[in-house]
Amino acid sequence: MTITTFLQHLAPMRLLTRGAGYLAESRIPAIAQPLIRAFIRQHGIDLSDALRSTPSEYHSFNDFFTRQLHPEARPLDKADWVSPADGIVTQVGTIEATQLIHAKGQRYSASTLLADPALAHYLEGGHFTTVYLSPRDYHRVHMPCAGRLLSMCYVPGKFYSVRPDIVQAIDGLLARNERLICWFQHPRCGIFVMVLVGAAIVGSIHTTWHGVVNPAGKRRIKRWWYRDENPSLCFEQGDEMGHFQLGSTVVVLMPKAAVSWGETWQVNGAVKQGQAQTRMHA
Repeated sequence: MTITTFLQHLAPMRLLTRGAGYLAESRIPAIAQPLIRAFIRQHGIDLSDALRSTPSEYHSFNDFFTRQLHPEARPLDKADWVSPADGIVTQVGTIEATQLIHAKGQRYSASTLLADPALAHYLEGGHFTTVYLSPRDYHRVHMPCAGRLLSMCYVPGKFYSVRPDIVQAIDGLLARNERLICWFQHPRCGIFVMVLVGAAIVGSIHTTWHGVVNPAGKRRIKRWWYRDENPSLCFEQGDEMGHFQLGSTVVVLMPKAAVSWGETWQVNGAVKQGQAQTRMHA
């Protein structure tokens, strides 16, 4: 165990996350602007593709961190599935018949990750990928394909960092952290899932249809079902579906189908939102 991993177990991550959330929401310029400018310097962030391109246009750190981009900044590739976010691909693989997802050097169960053994069983033989959003990345999450929202499940959990080295060091970390699980119906190939995994210093997870999903003090599993044909719950490929306040990870679980990964879709490779992920064979 490295010293960084050891500190993850010792540090009061929930308290630190809550404190960071208060600072990140502050709209006092004397607090917000130094935080924003220091973050830009530390991570070398380029605001040229953002709708608001100067730090002074942002009213809080979270306002800056969840910044929107120009519509043309992330064109969609012509593909059946595209990346839901900017980030690093940390895992690509299949959901095995044992309902275990392979991670580098470890395994963790799809049923635990999804908090639903029956729905995990439905995805046996399917495919999954994990995208890590580093602090410098664009932090809005978009639809990898078209889909209609079926259900959403909030699962409370730990607040470990989701840095790739720490994910590899702590068994089943993604299935232990706080997360939001969203089930969608694909127009042609069945149900697919997007899991938004919270992490250290992530103040909240926000969806376009619900707003903030994990308000402070709610420490129990909660489910929502969307059974009607509400047009607002039907999404096109590339539509925004949510965002993180501070960095985290997105796991996409796809139904069983013959797919080939895009040429640039490699573990440890950088991807942009809208970049071709897979192409499905007829």
